[in-house]
Amino acid sequence: MVKSCWKPSIEGDSRGCLDGLLWYKDIGQHVYGDFSMAVVQANSLLEDQSQLESELLSSSSSGPYGTFIGVYDGHGGPEASSFINNNLFCNFKSFVSENQEMSTNVLRKAFLATEDKFLSLVRKQWLVKPQMASVGSCCLTGVICNGLLYIANAGDSRVVLGRSVRGAKEVIAMQLSTEHNASFDAVRDELRSLHPNDPQIVVMKHKVWRVKGLIQISRSIGDAYLKKAEFNEEPLLPKFRLHEPFRKPILSAEPSLLVHKLHPDDQFLIFASDGLWEHLSNQQAVRIVQTSPRNGIARRLVKTALKEAAQKREMRYSDLNKIDRGVRRHFHDDITVIVVFLDPHLINGSSCYNSPMSIKGGGRLASLC
Repeated sequence: MVKSCWKPSIEGDSRGCLDGLLWYKDIGQHVYGDFSMAVVQANSLLEDQSQLESELLSSSSSGPYGTFIGVYDGHGGPEASSFINNNLFCNFKSFVSENQEMSTNVLRKAFLATEDKFLSLVRKQWLVKPQMASVGSCCLTGVICNGLLYIANAGDSRVVLGRSVRGAKEVIAMQLSTEHNASFDAVRDELRSLHPNDPQIVVMKHKVWRVKGLIQISRSIGDAYLKKAEFNEEPLLPKFRLHEPFRKPILSAEPSLLVHKLHPDDQFLIFASDGLWEHLSNQQAVRIVQTSPRNGIARRLVKTALKEAAQKREMRYSDLNKIDRGVRRHFHDDITVIVVFLDPHLINGSSCYNSPMSIKGGGRLASLC
């Protein structure tokens, strides 16, 4: 990794390396094993944000230790995903202290508190920056603590577990997160049941199912224009305004929640924004992690997805890499990948806790937002 950071075209720092539009942290350690992170930018401003925090999970000194992983896939701009990246973990730690334990309810409270604070910011800036009402973000989090994995998700990012099976050579892929995208029948059914008097709640537009013909996801943080009618009027741009006022929120910040008891055969977790899953299946991603060195594995997954994106457009990967941000969005989305390895000896508490780790994906790519 040190050698790669000193290539002439790459700028390195203590948190990771930057190679054009690709940021990466090839290897690091969290409480329960190794991890690897990578982010590639496609939008004019990086809309993906991410973090890994491996430390005390409470605001008080008596709380549990663990690892917190977050992937925040923004849309309409970087403001919502950046806000989540700067606030969600702090809110989470406060609720762990308040409840004196880790639970899915703590994660849920952290999501909703972060949503409320962001909508308050939208309200404060409404007259000077009304476009903030149309900015939002998917939000996927995972917490590893006391032998359990807690997952909370709003949107269409995804976490996949790689689990070994006795007698089988291949590690199997198990998707742990529930996605909220109108392309799924279950999501459209849910929206229609919540809005029985609105025949236009989901509309097929340009061969893609969209909520109110505007957005593919049904749950997010932000997107105030589809949650509060006060933000769906002038001075918001006409393309975001609905023809008829709404009385109840159209989108929700309520996350889907899951608790998974970690098993000795659980080898690793892949947290990624939908930019990865557009090009790789769950099993493809798991197979790459299984058969590759840990060092640089997140970067390998990102590059594999980029090669698939180039192949779909009948172009070379090297030519895709020459395309600058902004224009690059026509070929692929921002992509964030965090691979978290699970050491069963550390999961079971047979090792002492060392120094804390706190890292945010993107490095200077993110700071340019």
